[in-house]
Parts: sequence; structure tokens; C-alpha cells
Amino acid sequence: MALKDDAMRESRLEDIFLSERARKNLSILDAIRRNGTISKAEISKLVGLNVVTISNYIDDFLKQHLVLERELDVSGGGRRPVLLGLNSEAGLAIGVGANLFDMVAACVDLSGNIVSRIKIDKKSSDVKEVVSLILELIEKTLDSVEKKDKIKGIGVGIAGIVDKNRETVRWPQKIDDNYNYAMITLPLKDIIEEKFNLPCIIENDATVACFGEQWLALDPEIKNVLFLFSGVGLGIMIGGEIYRGSSGCAGEISIYNRLENKYFNCDIGKPCLLERWEADLDILKEAKVALAQNKHSRILDRAKTIDNLMLRDVFEAAKLKDDLALSIIKQAAKRLGIKAAFLVNVFNPQVLIIGGGLEAVSDIFLDVVRGTVSEWAFEETAREVKIIPSTLGENAVALGAANLVIKQVFSQS
Repeated sequence: MALKDDAMRESRLEDIFLSERARKNLSILDAIRRNGTISKAEISKLVGLNVVTISNYIDDFLKQHLVLERELDVSGGGRRPVLLGLNSEAGLAIGVGANLFDMVAACVDLSGNIVSRIKIDKKSSDVKEVVSLILELIEKTLDSVEKKDKIKGIGVGIAGIVDKNRETVRWPQKIDDNYNYAMITLPLKDIIEEKFNLPCIIENDATVACFGEQWLALDPEIKNVLFLFSGVGLGIMIGGEIYRGSSGCAGEISIYNRLENKYFNCDIGKPCLLERWEADLDILKEAKVALAQNKHSRILDRAKTIDNLMLRDVFEAAKLKDDLALSIIKQAAKRLGIKAAFLVNVFNPQVLIIGGGLEAVSDIFLDVVRGTVSEWAFEETAREVKIIPSTLGENAVALGAANLVIKQVFSQS
């Protein structure tokens, strides 16, 4: 397959670089997408452009078959206005992402509807295995799609520091238990584009998850959003636009210097708020330590032995009201809540989304996070924010990545 759009390949996606025409394209098509069917007059009110300008843009969209004229609206008199709808079948996009347990790939149409979806277990965080699984998922998804010529691009949400200037991912490869990390610079965008001959967007997983929630699940009036990805990453949207920082690395919420780690001694917020956390907030490690002390628990109902214990076993025991599992979960939620309170004070968001997999454990986890934010954040910021679980769940990263491609299609139409 030939590359669909050279301009898309070169673009770095930051909204601040969009031309005035691209912004108008995006606002008009997004208004149509969100409303299903809508008249030109209604679009004009929503996006703040006069009807003549809207008509000119719509004419172009009709020629490109991005928009279709649908049934006529009811009129109070005179000629009934034509309703417009997005032609969802005019394009497809593939997105790939991971959460604590799984890796998910999804092919979506221009409305964000899932056309095809594949999920596989994520067995480790080794960079070679993760890249191999990403390529495998893309290949399987491409095989599942009949109209391959409709595919506009591939989006990937991945952990690590995404440098948008150099178009690389700096992957933190753990090499022992002392938090020494081998930083591996990974040209993932080039790897994917060379293998599949399709334009590719690489973004941080928390960033695309945040975008996906705002684009697909939240009210359009909610423009200041944070997505806390299992306590190790942060997606940021300010004023309805993704905030990436000057080189695309914004949202890394830990600092690390192995030579001076002695300065991280936070007894209350242990592990320290600023220190690099494990993705599961040390839930599995704490469960193993407790069980090794012969504490009774249903955590071992499925695993049978401590060596075979998995994070899912702790979650399932918590759902069964197991005392040890609930205690560990609540302590983890308290730690996450303290970090969330700090972020709420810094950004003063309308919505803070808890995602990445931890939100699925139980309502108790979210209740503790909410209560902790209320106790630790300033009253003015805590009162404003709504803390919710991810609506898109395990699909959040994949759908966010795919819909970033769709957003690019809209802006460049």
C-alpha cells in the first residue's frame, strides 16, 4: 500500500501548528461527528463561523465524500434545512495500546466506531517483546480489514518518553530490582512505517488515553482533563487540546537519579510521590510479602502458590471482600490519591480520569482516591474536579491512538 498522505507523515500533530484552515476543518467535522446529524445553521452556532463559510467548507467535504446529506430537518416555515452527517465509511484508522494486563489493537471508522478489535496478553515489559506484540497486532488487524485501501494510518500509544522532535521512544528497560534502568532509544515510528507502508503516529500511552476519553466519551464542554495512567503516567488536555510540552514529553510524573536515591524518604506517601513507581503501585509485591508471612487470604484461591501469583488474583480477592486484598488495595489507592491531589492542585482540571487497569479493581479503589484528593488537595481545586474511572477501559489507549489519526484526517481534509 502506498502512503496515504505525505503531509500526515511529516506532521507532528501538535494543535498549535495547525493552520487556520485546518482548525476550521477540524472544528466543523468534529461538530458533525459529535452530533450525528446536524444542519449548517447549527454547526455555525457551535463553531462560531458564519453560515456562508460553513457552506463553503461543507461543499469541499461533500466532494471528498467525508460528509453526506441526510434526511431533511423539520422546518418552522419555508424550505426545510438539509441535515449533514459524517460518512463514517470514508476512512479507517488502526490504533494499538496497552494497559496493565493486555495489549489491544482496534480498527475504527471516521466516527470512532470499532470495526475490528484484537486483544492479547502482555506477558512482560521487555522492549523486544512489546515491539514484537505491537507489530503482530497491527499485522493481524490489517488482515481482519476488508477495505485496506481505506486505512489512513496507524496510531500507537506506548509507555516511555516519546520525543516528538527526534521521533523516537526512550524505553525504560528495568534490569534489576534496584531501579537501575537501561534507556533504549527506539525508532518505532520508522519501524512501523517501513514494515506496513502506512503513516504512523507514536504517542505516550497516557496522552492518547486522555485524548480518547475527551474525544469519544466526555461532554465537549469538558476541556481541562487529566488521565492518570496507573500512577506512572499522566495525559494532559488543556483548553480542549493535548498538552505535550516543547518536545512532546510532558506528563512524566516521576524523577529519578539512582546515584542520589537517598533523598527519597517519604514515609507518609511511600513510595515517594516524586519517585518512579511500579505500574501496579506495588500491589503484587505487597501481597507476596504479606502471604509469605502466612497471612490468611483468598488471594491464593486461583494461584495456589506465591510464585504463581498475578495481579488479577489480588483484584479478584478484593472483589470477594477479602480483608488482606482490600487492605492492600486501599493503601495503594491512598498513595495514588496523594499523587492525584498534587496533580489536581497543579492543573485544577474539570475531570481526573483514573485508568490503565487499576480502576477496574472495585468501586472501593476509586472511593479511596476521591476521599484522599478531598483531604489533601486545596478545597477550591478538590471541589471543582470530578474523579471518574476510564469510560473506555482496556480500549482507552488503542482507541485514543486510532482517533488521533482520525483527527489528523479531519484537519487535513
